[in-house]
Amino acid sequence: MTTGFHRLRPTAASRAMRAFMMSVCATSAIGLVVSTSLARAGEVASRWDGDARSAVRLIAGAPAGKNATPTLRAGIEVRLKQGWHTYWRYPGDAGVPPKFDFTGSHNVKSVGVLWPAPQPIREEGLIAIGYAADVIWPLTVVPLDHAKPVTLRLKLDYAVCEKLCVPAQGKAELMLGGAAASRSPALAEAQARVPRKLALGEGAPLAIKSVQIMREDGRKRPGEDDGAARPRVVVDVAAPAGSAVALFAEGPTPEWSLPVPAPIDGAPAGLQRFAFELDGAPPGAQYKGAPITLTAVAGKEAIEVTTHLD
Repeated sequence: MTTGFHRLRPTAASRAMRAFMMSVCATSAIGLVVSTSLARAGEVASRWDGDARSAVRLIAGAPAGKNATPTLRAGIEVRLKQGWHTYWRYPGDAGVPPKFDFTGSHNVKSVGVLWPAPQPIREEGLIAIGYAADVIWPLTVVPLDHAKPVTLRLKLDYAVCEKLCVPAQGKAELMLGGAAASRSPALAEAQARVPRKLALGEGAPLAIKSVQIMREDGRKRPGEDDGAARPRVVVDVAAPAGSAVALFAEGPTPEWSLPVPAPIDGAPAGLQRFAFELDGAPPGAQYKGAPITLTAVAGKEAIEVTTHLD
């Protein structure tokens, strides 16, 4: 279990903050209690595994489809104490994404993890991305042999934060496919929060209309930074009237640490404009042509668009 989990974009200030948070987390991790949470065949949820700050369990859902090779549905449910939060797959300026380990599962070919839409969370002047309330990550489980039972075993490493941040770990085991899925409504609600994948310009009422690289003076700028003022990525988003929009940007690999887009003025009528500096690529990586993923969230609507920095 690691305690130095805050991930910041590489600046002198961020390195100092990271060292401070590593010290805080190491101190806060003392006394963390973890227990194994197992479930018997026929149950729809494992027992909770955790402490007063957070706990983890597996839940079962109804099979997806009635064909000869149905996919099984399940979920990872995290319960959070009021005032605490955990992180999305890209944690933003600070934090660590959860790590899912299904090693030891029986009769499982693959497990897919779906990510409900997150929210921006302010941490000591930084903006993290995550969940400030209980969360369910829906799972799609493909058995090796569809005629035999499936036992899903999970080890989850994650982090929870309030004023201090602590690493956490949960373990759970659940047999799938053998019981009425009482948690299916909760899973369906979580899956409805997973952003829809669209192309640039597609969608209504929520859509990412355009992505441009601009200089600090606002003019379009093709290509890469030449050592002058760092260019910005400017994104225009269409959203339901009066809705607050959150926008998140991810690079092509987990090593990228793009800034969290911030709202700015100057959007055309009916659109909201966001911008972030072209910063956070790992050493040796090029911005030009790199694929980025943009996730826009407005109320109950959420979309995901992958485009290129052309």
